[in-house]
Amino acid sequence: MHAFALSLLLVAGNAFAADFEPYSGQPGKDVIWVPTPPELVEKMLDMARVTPKDYVIDLGSGDGRNVIAAARRGAQALGVEYNPDMVALSRRIAAREGVADRAKFVQGDMFEADISRATVLALFLLPDNMRKLKPRFLGLRPGARIVTNGYEIDGWEAEEVGRAQGNCASWCTAYLYVVPPNVAGTWRLPEGSLRLQQDFRRLSGTLTANGQTVRIAQARLSGKRITFTAGMNRYEGRVRGKEMSGTVRGRSAGHWKAVRAS
Repeated sequence: MHAFALSLLLVAGNAFAADFEPYSGQPGKDVIWVPTPPELVEKMLDMARVTPKDYVIDLGSGDGRNVIAAARRGAQALGVEYNPDMVALSRRIAAREGVADRAKFVQGDMFEADISRATVLALFLLPDNMRKLKPRFLGLRPGARIVTNGYEIDGWEAEEVGRAQGNCASWCTAYLYVVPPNVAGTWRLPEGSLRLQQDFRRLSGTLTANGQTVRIAQARLSGKRITFTAGMNRYEGRVRGKEMSGTVRGRSAGHWKAVRAS
């Protein structure tokens, strides 16, 4: 093709992309696009406590509003979007807002995206999408936050439920989840052992101490914080890799420590 003709095609293509305007209800590969109201975008980032230390990822990022809002707070942020016109639009908006150095966008499939660096996921996805992504979510580092618009993650207990104020129409509610450490298995204590089963934040199991075994109750993980009751004692502590430790109150009082055995 003649160079002049090729340049005309490129100019025409760029002009067409620049004229692209998404509309609410626009079909996409896995979801239709509905914009998150600005009030809820800010509420979601508030709930996730986004700071300049975070790396925020949005899967199915649309026009980039979650990513750009996170970048305005100083965070590094990445949007993964299948529609190339949406990606181009997001990049233009990020440049216009002066955050293109922190707000990056790539064209790709959200189910194949590498999310391992994320400290925060800011998402507006259907329950079925998130159900498919759950194993990937669990692979994030303990303490990573996942905040969702409108829909809960099936089978998981939210850490916090928030509601935006203002003109948010039907999309006013957000759910915050904090990825817990994997504590399922057996832990050794000086006086015995702790055996745990885990379902995201919920825990069950037994504590064996001084020859007696009791079932634990009221057991929860909140990020890296663990709490449970065993008999007349209430245990509170933090999980640090292959160790957990904290304080115990009740019939016994003092400090406790457990080391992973299996």
